[in-house]
Amino acid sequence: MSLVIPLSCEGPSRYETAMTAELAAMGTVALFAALALALLAGAVKGMTGFGLPMILVSGLGSFLSPELTLAGMILPALVTNLFQAFRHGVRAAFQSARTHWRYLATMLAFMALGSQLVLSIPAGFLFLILGATVTLFASLQLAGWRPKVSTRHQRPIEIGTGAAAGILGGLTGTWGPPTALYLTALGVQRTEHVRIQGAVYGAGAVMLTLAHLQSGVLSGAGLNLSIALVIPALAGVAIGIAVQERLDQERFRTLILAVLVLAGLNLVRRAVLG
Repeated sequence: MSLVIPLSCEGPSRYETAMTAELAAMGTVALFAALALALLAGAVKGMTGFGLPMILVSGLGSFLSPELTLAGMILPALVTNLFQAFRHGVRAAFQSARTHWRYLATMLAFMALGSQLVLSIPAGFLFLILGATVTLFASLQLAGWRPKVSTRHQRPIEIGTGAAAGILGGLTGTWGPPTALYLTALGVQRTEHVRIQGAVYGAGAVMLTLAHLQSGVLSGAGLNLSIALVIPALAGVAIGIAVQERLDQERFRTLILAVLVLAGLNLVRRAVLG
């Protein structure tokens, strides 16, 4: 039985028409800006293991509607996350997923629910959710906050954080902040941290893709834009991995978080001022 709640056939039809008209009106400059954002987002992900949805959605959201922005992010996130998850082999990826199966299952279930609320929530509210989340997450990390999770409280925190990540992911396509905070609080070793992120984000990206194929977000113009952004995103990941092996990771992480604060504040501004 599908976890995705079917939508009326009227909604997706109007939805696809609006996105097609918007994509046709983008122009060459906007298209190249979208491709450049995908390259940048991929590079950030290659360096840190996370950040592609936040950067891509924050950037695209500056000149595209929330619906087309979400559609454009989905396939680049899917492909790059699967690459990240399986980079060290299938066995390692499945072991990471098995270790955190409660978090993963909770996130997927709530993501299916959240994805069906996109069409019924005002655009400004979506921008506010994403902008506030990005700003809060990046600010906490810049301030050096590293919460610790005790063994006794791990299960309820695991389920609660997974639910928050799923709802946020279904609504905005960004479920990284709660996941990264959770893994950081557990004190997971860096290599395992990145692999777990890939497994969690990859599974979430599969669910998000399937959900929005049904919801109507990932169709027509939205699907075309998403496909176009896959190659630059992968190229960015390759660049990011190469840079990661040569430069100070912490300096790049600080710079990335600072940029995310500005991007998040810009989305909050757009939600409030229009």
